[in-house]
Amino acid sequence: MTPQEELAEPAWPEGSPLATEPPGMSSAGKSRHRPPVTDPVLEFRHISRRFGSQEVLREVSFQIQRNETIAIIGESGCGKSVTLKLMIGLMQPSSGTVFLDGKPHRERTEDEWTRERLRFGFLFQGAALFDSLSVYENVAFGLRQNTDWGEDEIADAVSQRLHEVGLPPTAARKMPSELSGGMRKRVGLARALALAPEIMMYDEPTTGLDPIMSDVINELILQTRQNRPLTSIVITHDMVTVGRVADRVLMFYPRARLKPDEPQIIFDGTPQEAFTSSDPRVYQFCHGQAGERIREMTAA
Repeated sequence: MTPQEELAEPAWPEGSPLATEPPGMSSAGKSRHRPPVTDPVLEFRHISRRFGSQEVLREVSFQIQRNETIAIIGESGCGKSVTLKLMIGLMQPSSGTVFLDGKPHRERTEDEWTRERLRFGFLFQGAALFDSLSVYENVAFGLRQNTDWGEDEIADAVSQRLHEVGLPPTAARKMPSELSGGMRKRVGLARALALAPEIMMYDEPTTGLDPIMSDVINELILQTRQNRPLTSIVITHDMVTVGRVADRVLMFYPRARLKPDEPQIIFDGTPQEAFTSSDPRVYQFCHGQAGERIREMTAA
C-alpha cells in the first residue's frame, strides 16, 4: 500500500452519510429508533453454560428484536464471546434454550444449521482474512463456496461490497499483508456482507484502531444498517461505539463477582440510560472509572 492510498479519501457510495455528514455527527442520532418488541429473531431463555466446574453463564434470558442494533458490554471473562457462539449454534448451552425465529436451536439438524448460518455475517476482532488470498479472493470466498454464480456475477458483487465499505478498486489486488488495520477491518466487513446476511455480528470491531479509523468503522456499522434490513449484535469495550451505533445495551457481569441470587445481566436499556445508570458497576464501566476495582484489588 502506498502512502497516497493510505491517506486517500475513502470512496464512499453516493448518498452515504460518510460522504455527507460532518465529522462527529452520528446519523443514528437523527434516525435511531427502537424496533417493535413483538418480533424477536434471537432469544435466550434461562441459558447456563459451564466448562467443567466453571460456570460462565447462569440463567441468562433476553430477546433481540429483528432489525435491532444491540451492544453487549462487560468485563473480560463475563461470557460475551460464549454468548455469540451460542447464538450461532457453534456451542450448546449446558441448560436452557436458544431460539432463532422462535425455533429452538436443538431442533435443527446439521443440514439445517448449514443453511441457517448463511444468514449470519461475522466481523472478527482481527478481521481474520485469509493471508494467502488477495482482497478480491477474500471477499469472493463465501460466494464461491455457497452460490452457483458465474465469475462476472462474483466480480460485480465483490466490486459493490468493496465500494460499500469505502475501498478503491485498486484494493482488490492487494494482499492482506499490504493493508493497514483499518483497511483489513473494512475488507472483513465487505466479506461478511457479500452473502447479504440478515444478522451481523461484530466482535470488538474497533479494537486496535486509532480514533479516526474507529469512527469510520462505527459509521460503516450505521451505514450497513441503513442500507438493508439487518439485525446487528456488537460485542465491544468501546463506549464511543456503544453511544454511536446501539439502540440497546446489555451489560453482563462476571459470575464470580455476583451474589448467589443476582442476575448476570445487570443492565438492559438504551445507551443514554447506561451512561447515566444509578448502578455504580454500570456507570463506572461506561465511564472507565477503576477506583472501586482498585480498592477491591488492594483489599484482596
